[in-house]
Amino acid sequence: MEQDREYGAETTADEVLAGRQLAGRRFLVTGGSGGLGQEAARALAARGAQVILAARSREKLSAAVDEIRQAVPDADIDTLELDLASLASVREAAQDFLSRYERLDCLINNAGLMACPLARTADGFEMQFGVCHLGHFLFTGLLMPALLAAAPARVVNLSSGGHQIADVDFDDPNFQQRDYNNWQAYGQAKTANVLFSLGLDQRLSARGIRSNAVHPGAIAETDLARHMQREDFETLMSMQPAGSKLAFKSLQAGAATTVWAATSPDLEGEGGLYLADCQRGVVNESPDSLGGYRSRALDPVRADKLWRLSEELVGQRFNW
Repeated sequence: MEQDREYGAETTADEVLAGRQLAGRRFLVTGGSGGLGQEAARALAARGAQVILAARSREKLSAAVDEIRQAVPDADIDTLELDLASLASVREAAQDFLSRYERLDCLINNAGLMACPLARTADGFEMQFGVCHLGHFLFTGLLMPALLAAAPARVVNLSSGGHQIADVDFDDPNFQQRDYNNWQAYGQAKTANVLFSLGLDQRLSARGIRSNAVHPGAIAETDLARHMQREDFETLMSMQPAGSKLAFKSLQAGAATTVWAATSPDLEGEGGLYLADCQRGVVNESPDSLGGYRSRALDPVRADKLWRLSEELVGQRFNW
């Protein structure tokens, strides 16, 4: 069995997967047309896995496939058009996938955005909550038949240490009554990712579906921060505890915890966890130190409350 202590903040996705044979296993990566999603897909394909890249832009998907095949000439790659800011698109993408594939070994909900100005999805949700959580919530639920067919299977949800910024506001998740703050909205969305991971694991672990949340670390080589202005970066720096400095990872290291969560035998039979630096996270309630997770993000009562709210918002109840 793998030893977690062998891995850390600088471990790369290729190092996590060294010696692993993934032929015959199928992975779907949202936000797979660039950044961490594309890097995770490349690393998985290099070990023989079939990988489906899901993203909004057909052109970016095509470019990502070309780049992956330059690095891995025999990569088994497919694509799926998916706009997480539209529930109609989410439903169409899920139907498209299920019409092509009967089983899915691992769903990696990687797509997201950070600290954007106030915007709303096609269905009226605050953009960060809608894309990072609600779109993935519905997509995951609709793909569950394929995950159950492949069980034991995994779901990996990309969260962030940014979940420490804010809890989910169950009374006003879409900023309809309260003033919008882009960092509060980001923190809420990332907390939702962790709570969703726990809620999913609570419901389906007995049927072989395990779900974990991942904090990939701070990575400069992605377009996640494409909406951020200078003052947003200043705000981010000001949120760091006194005497600490935000440490950036390479893209290769940033994708490591994702592929570890998706494939590691050491996590067999484990779920409802917050993972970072290829390690199991620990509770940290101190505002004066970095690392770990807030206990509210893995509170089963809050996870169930978010699940029920999410079903109401997307208009779909799941009874697999």
